[in-house]
Amino acid sequence: MKIKTIVIGFIIILLFAFASADKSLFTTPKNWPKPVYNFKKNQLTDSKILLGRVLFYDPILSRNNTISCANCHSQYTAFTHVDHALSHGIDDRIGTRNSLALMNLAWHQSFMWDGAINHLDMQALAPISHHDEMDENIKHVTEKLQASKIYQLLFYNAFNDSTITGENTLKAISQFMLIMVSANSKYDKVKRMEDSFTKQEENGYRLFKQNCASCHTEPLFTNREFENNGIPIDSLLNDIGRKRITQNDQDYLKFKVPTLRNIEFSNPYMHDGRFKRIYEVINHYTNIQKSKTLSLKLQKQIILTSNEKVDLTAFLLTLTDKGFLFNPKFGFPKEVLLK
Repeated sequence: MKIKTIVIGFIIILLFAFASADKSLFTTPKNWPKPVYNFKKNQLTDSKILLGRVLFYDPILSRNNTISCANCHSQYTAFTHVDHALSHGIDDRIGTRNSLALMNLAWHQSFMWDGAINHLDMQALAPISHHDEMDENIKHVTEKLQASKIYQLLFYNAFNDSTITGENTLKAISQFMLIMVSANSKYDKVKRMEDSFTKQEENGYRLFKQNCASCHTEPLFTNREFENNGIPIDSLLNDIGRKRITQNDQDYLKFKVPTLRNIEFSNPYMHDGRFKRIYEVINHYTNIQKSKTLSLKLQKQIILTSNEKVDLTAFLLTLTDKGFLFNPKFGFPKEVLLK
């Protein structure tokens, strides 16, 4: 066991040395707004990011060590899931919502479809404690981590303390999520004048700015607000949206506007995963049902021809960032977890 621990420690040291070659752990893309996350209270380091990455992929966060964050947030599908409408959790339990894609979280102040969490450092508590997701509590998580020689070493390297706390566990997970920046799609390259749109994509971009940009605001492609987008309530789920949190009737059926970045890979769409294809989403917005809390931005009917819908889709596909989707620094840390 002692030899195994020494070998693992050496591997981790090598990982730190490799990671340190990247001097800039977080860079705000040119012409993007300033991030809202306060990095001064949780300064990024290679060792904390590595710890957060290991925790993200480790099912030790769940009650019976079977469900990890990555189960519902796969890198290859824009850090969400694609094989079913609603998230699946521990003991094959089915959740009540489709998982949100994870990217560019440093620019967000509220999280979850209904904004139940108001700080990234607390976000992981929601799935950890949710009955249908991980069904665990942070106290027991830290006890399990403390019993691991590997995690004692990882936490010591990250926080100069091998005593594992819930606060440091959550901060490490935040660090890994903070570096999930997607900003190198074809759209981004066009904006940087490194590429150009086809005529079809250019027309789709024009249509997007006319009909979609008020909610899916560039460059994040979300206004980070809560809107009622005209989706009828599911009678089985009876999900009333943000009203569940605020108890304000004005928030009835309002959900957080998701980013459209990497939409090619993040289906199914909407909070309940009711749409499997982009064309279904576009068709919805051209046939919206009116309601009392319907977004003011959607009061005017959107009219698109069949060809225009195709052009709009062509533009949306330019938001795919394959460098983000297949970046090894976001992937499974086999160097640690398989030892």
